[in-house]
Amino acid sequence: MTPKMRPSRVLAKLRAGRVAYCHKANFADPRAIEIPARAGFDCIWTCLEHVPNDLGAIQSQVLAAKAYDVDLLCRVPRGSYSDYIRPLEMDAAGIMVPHVMSLDDAKAVVRMTRFHPAGRRAVDGGNADGAYCAIPFTDYIEQANRERFVVLQIEDPEPLEELDAIADLPGYDMLFFGPGDFSHSIGAPGRMDHPEIVRTRERVAAACRKYGKFAGTLGAPAQRQTLVDMGYTFLSVCADVIGLWSYCRETAAAVGIETLNQPVGYYGGRET
Repeated sequence: MTPKMRPSRVLAKLRAGRVAYCHKANFADPRAIEIPARAGFDCIWTCLEHVPNDLGAIQSQVLAAKAYDVDLLCRVPRGSYSDYIRPLEMDAAGIMVPHVMSLDDAKAVVRMTRFHPAGRRAVDGGNADGAYCAIPFTDYIEQANRERFVVLQIEDPEPLEELDAIADLPGYDMLFFGPGDFSHSIGAPGRMDHPEIVRTRERVAAACRKYGKFAGTLGAPAQRQTLVDMGYTFLSVCADVIGLWSYCRETAAAVGIETLNQPVGYYGGRET
């Protein structure tokens, strides 16, 4: 029997009209992937944009997620086509491209990350996603376009001028609204209830509904229903660093530690 590419769990749920839930992983260890995979999340979001992961770490994370039939989504750094497609060739189920700034930018991403007829992604087939050449050439191209998803992040005001055209562009699957960087870009860092953030989150969801794209964002579990009602069906609802920090802080307080060592600098503690 000819091998086939593992179907994407996220795409199966989204195409069936269901909500897919994601856990964000900052830690590189594959055990940090295995734990949320065991907990039942549909997707683990790892990162090469902000986090000091290397490609070896991503490869181990892909394997840990696949062991539980869970998708690994890798946010890539902005760069050349090879920066974008390497996680896919390691058999990540999807990639997320940050800070898409225009329609031309979105077109360039599609060209680099999708095979014919949608784009001009460079073809190898000799890696994990192509079952090491065991999937026939044309089958590999067709399956990769169908079972691997490409996410474009909207996290700046600049692409909003062309939001409808970006949402209407064929060849990718999801727009993901990033409220954190957006708050920074409009001069209101960290103010997640800022009216412009609320309006933009609604605009992105509406554009996705209108043009047949999936809408993704992040939010606390308490926001789930509000975001689903808005049209978001891919939700990142927790992160390993937040979970570990909360657990350590609460445990320290429970055993009577009076003064916690607060993070220094940007993450909410003392300034150096």
